[in-house]
Amino acid sequence: MDDRTIHLLSFVKSSKHRKNIILFIDRKTKIPSEIANNFNMSYTHTSKNLNSLRNEGLVTCLNENDKRGRLYQLTDDGLNILEILKENDRD
Repeated sequence: MDDRTIHLLSFVKSSKHRKNIILFIDRKTKIPSEIANNFNMSYTHTSKNLNSLRNEGLVTCLNENDKRGRLYQLTDDGLNILEILKENDRD
């Protein structure tokens, strides 16, 4: 595992919310309200977690200019971390 992957995995695993969001988005697209409702989190808390994941290059917003219904999906780095998380859960 390279240094960047180790950093990203540590970043995600250090927060149950970030980890849950990565696992929930999986290979789909999700809007923040779907994530918030699924985990019973406030919209503000969900947005902060999505922003931190985006800043680390793990998620991307497909329609950044829209005020509502922003669609988030995992980046290649996010998909890599997703696979590592899923492997760890199988162990």
